[in-house]
Amino acid sequence: MRHVLDGTGLHDRGSALDGIAAALSFPDYFGRNLDALRDCLLDLSWLPAGEHVLVWRHHEVLRGDDPTAYERIVAVLDQAVEENPEFRYQLS
Repeated sequence: MRHVLDGTGLHDRGSALDGIAAALSFPDYFGRNLDALRDCLLDLSWLPAGEHVLVWRHHEVLRGDDPTAYERIVAVLDQAVEENPEFRYQLS
């Protein structure tokens, strides 16, 4: 299942975490930090079984506006891909 994240309005870590949470329908208990992002990406039990692909469009907006946040979020996404065979992401 594809989950599209429109990155045009993601200018900082908080907005990026909120956008990812919305795209993947994270539960209300999502803690809006990188550890919570990792935890949710490794679980995904609230979504139907099967592969889930986060398609992050316009990722370059966050990369340009807050490169540190971008690098840290991408590192968490990479780690989740390694640890959860049902999760993938694509930058576009």
